Amino acid sequence: MKKIIKKTFLILGCLITFSSWAQDRKVTGQVIDEDENPLPGVSIVEEGTSNGSVSDSDGEFSIFLSENDDVILIFSFLGMKEKQIKIEDQTSLNVIMESEEFALDEVITIGYGRAKRKDVTGSVSNIGGERVAERNITQLSQALQGTMSGLMVTRSNSEPGAAANVRVRGITTIGNTNPLVVVDGVPVSGMDDVNSQDIEDITVLKDAASASIYGARAASGVILITTKRGERNEINMQYTANVGFDVPATFPETVSTQRYMEMINEYTWNDAGNVEGEQTPLFSQADIDNWGQNHIQNPNEYPMTDWVDLIVRDYAPRQNHSFTISGGGNVVSTRASINYENVEALYDNKTFERITSRVNNTFRINDYLNANIDLAYVYEDRQSPAINPISSSVRYAGIYPALWDDGRIAEGQNGNNIYARYQFGGFNNVSRNKLNGRASLEFKPWESLSFKAVVAPYLYNTKGKNFTRRLEFYTADDPTQLGGTIAGHNTTSLNEARNDGHTLTTQFLINYNEDFKDHTLDLLAGYEGFSSFNETLDAFGDNYELNNYPYLNLAPLDNMRNGGNAVETAYRSYFGRLTYDYKDKYLLQANIRYDGSSRFHPDYRWGTFPSLSAGWVITEEDFMPESSFLSYLKLKGSWGKLGNERIGNYPYQSSIGFSNALLYRGNNVVSATTAAQYYYAIHNITWENTETANFGLEAYFFNNHLMVAADYYEKQTNDMLLELEIPDYMGFENPDQNTGRMTTKGWDLEVSWRDNIGSLNYSVSGNLSDSRSSMGDLGGIVFSGSQITREGTEFNEWYGYRSDGLFQSQEEIDESPTLSGAVRPGDVKYVDISGPDGVPDGEISPDYDRVPLGGSLPRYLYGGNITMDYKGFDFSLAFQGVGQQNSRMSEQMVKPFISGWTNVPKIIDGNYWSQYNTDTQNQNVRYPRLSNIGAENNNYEMSDYWLFDGGYFRLKNVVLGYTFPRQITDVLKMKNLRIFASGTDLFSIDNYPTGWDPEVSASSYITKTYNLGISVNF
Repeated sequence: MKKIIKKTFLILGCLITFSSWAQDRKVTGQVIDEDENPLPGVSIVEEGTSNGSVSDSDGEFSIFLSENDDVILIFSFLGMKEKQIKIEDQTSLNVIMESEEFALDEVITIGYGRAKRKDVTGSVSNIGGERVAERNITQLSQALQGTMSGLMVTRSNSEPGAAANVRVRGITTIGNTNPLVVVDGVPVSGMDDVNSQDIEDITVLKDAASASIYGARAASGVILITTKRGERNEINMQYTANVGFDVPATFPETVSTQRYMEMINEYTWNDAGNVEGEQTPLFSQADIDNWGQNHIQNPNEYPMTDWVDLIVRDYAPRQNHSFTISGGGNVVSTRASINYENVEALYDNKTFERITSRVNNTFRINDYLNANIDLAYVYEDRQSPAINPISSSVRYAGIYPALWDDGRIAEGQNGNNIYARYQFGGFNNVSRNKLNGRASLEFKPWESLSFKAVVAPYLYNTKGKNFTRRLEFYTADDPTQLGGTIAGHNTTSLNEARNDGHTLTTQFLINYNEDFKDHTLDLLAGYEGFSSFNETLDAFGDNYELNNYPYLNLAPLDNMRNGGNAVETAYRSYFGRLTYDYKDKYLLQANIRYDGSSRFHPDYRWGTFPSLSAGWVITEEDFMPESSFLSYLKLKGSWGKLGNERIGNYPYQSSIGFSNALLYRGNNVVSATTAAQYYYAIHNITWENTETANFGLEAYFFNNHLMVAADYYEKQTNDMLLELEIPDYMGFENPDQNTGRMTTKGWDLEVSWRDNIGSLNYSVSGNLSDSRSSMGDLGGIVFSGSQITREGTEFNEWYGYRSDGLFQSQEEIDESPTLSGAVRPGDVKYVDISGPDGVPDGEISPDYDRVPLGGSLPRYLYGGNITMDYKGFDFSLAFQGVGQQNSRMSEQMVKPFISGWTNVPKIIDGNYWSQYNTDTQNQNVRYPRLSNIGAENNNYEMSDYWLFDGGYFRLKNVVLGYTFPRQITDVLKMKNLRIFASGTDLFSIDNYPTGWDPEVSASSYITKTYNLGISVNF
């Protein structure tokens, strides 16, 4: 093995130094700008190699070149357009480089079109597809974390196929706050079906001025994704592969078997009144002292099960393979790709497998007519066990056996055996097929006028199969003696579900663009129609005789049921946009959209959503002196109105529910179909609307090396679509209503620096954003577990008691109001806030003493990226985090004996109030006493006792790559060859309890990911 490693490094060393071959031709020259000033620090590189040079203080350079006839020198300098010169027999060059507006002439995607960044007056953020793809993250939603200001990406796990929640500029409504995702101009259901290798760029429309062209569907922001297309006269084939593995970022620990027995004795003794002499009610001291030795002799009677080690793997493999071919001629250009991903979980029987493919075709029929025909297909297969074992693996105590010593299923704790359930208890598998199509035809009779028609169908189907097996366990001593069944697996059952549907988007666009001396005018008018149909079918069978036959035809007829439904919705929209530019310094844009939705009654179906924005490029004014300090400055402001109708289907209509009931017919009991209205209809329900005002600036400094963009915004949502309580005696479910108001205020900041030091090119960028949503009059109160949403609070603000430490003595309890008569020393002490008369009443009650405790949403979201490249080597580092968040220590983190018998988190051991502690020790502990009575009636009620600062910093991604020089790739008959290594979620700095990740939910995990890859172009 050592010999192989040595040979491998020797070969790599030879390949890397191969770039020094055959460089014996010297070329000299000078580089100047358009004003004939010498340019120092210009990077000069021989194309396809790491051979390069840098111009000196006088702009002069020299470089030794290979003897190839087609050598091309690439001259690059920040703020200048890249220049390529083919070297034939020249030995001396004079090179003039032209200036360019750094990033300002970059063309980005906007609603139903493209525009130069400098002409945009709304608030947008943009990222190139390469930066997203290099992270090597399966789901696009997770790959966007920390990339752009104003984009809040949160997740609860990194299991295979897990997506993230994406929000644009915080929360603007109590209902659905997902942004609209548009791929190549067509709205889609989500972004995770797009392979990052296919992405050209991603643009986020953050304010109403930029998003209002999408009207009713844009209240929560818009994410525009543009995919890559084939280029003319260029054939390119690329294969990229990377393999790697996931390891747990961190994992909570529990106490040892011995400590578990000692602590559950104390737990039981505390609830029995701490009677002297009865400190070992469950386990004798002899059992505790000798359990380890007894385990060696009789592991069945004295188990010591490491549930985490038994269930959780040390690592999980992953792989990704992508193949792309693109090219074209004067008539047809095509880019086709196929991508295969396979990711396994940190526990058995769970995998995520996906195939994505895309074909983008461009047809140039004649000088006036172009067409695109695009297809994208996704196949997804998710295989999972019958239950997720992560949460239970952490909490199961070691004194309960998972397996008998001969390998048979053991009883666990009276039939509770998570290992048996997830390994042998069945499966829950889901497969999906999705097909997107897009056909467009563009007619351009004049250079300034174009007509475009688009038809985009989408077809999908989903198949789910949830099979649960009956699991029996037998006694340890007799494999033929039935001991019982595993909890949750008393019978064998099968649930199958089918879901299929289709959508159709049609668009017609007219665009007029013309320059009149100092004036530029751009007009857009359009129509969009959207319709969708979805149908579901499910069937269930129970009490199967066979537990290895997951098909419905063997389900007993008297234990079968089925169901199904169908839903249709439609939109229709008319929209327009006017963009005006005077001398590149006065910018104006106006948008309007008229939307209709089938969800509302015809009398209330239509809504109008306008916006207006303006920009002033101060540096174009004559009174501004030319300065290398301030290269560009634009002030901008906008106002707009957006809509939302994401509620149930047809809430203006009464809904009838059908069921089967037993009725008396004479003396006989018969089954009959019954029907009743269950949904209270509100005839005039209509659009929720959000008004947004935005003020910002874009500035470039130091010859465009430094960029700063900042925005401040306020959003107010009125007539929110909100489900409010109605009296139970009405007999209806709570209906959606137009009620309530929410105000969101926030700001975004982006800063970047780009420069080079000789042949080293580098960039540093960072973003920071914050928002806060406060509630106006809602017409009621919305409770969500331990959170509240009502007038005067933040959205989903924590709601509970204020605490005052732990009770230290019975005397202190006697002199204080308590929440429960069962409170004892070592329990949490609460503050008497108020009573029926508005003043403290000497009691702690949920009606008067619970108060808002602060917002639950993350604040001060930030991210950053550092990139460098030097003579073929490239490096990038990305980080992200949350500056501040009121986070709660959940019961899963800190509560011992959640089920009365489960294990104790290790973090509380030695840090809880105990009769065995001294008074000084008890005054300094963090956690309350071990008690079921105290826990259920007092200690773990929602209060500020369990809140802490959940802000964190995470090293999100690191990539190191090397691109081999052209001398090597020519020999290998390749255009390009790159190898790379990457790591994701490598570490975090946070205040979370040891073993818990700041983003993880109680039932899952966050992983670190390590990848090795290769990319080859032919």
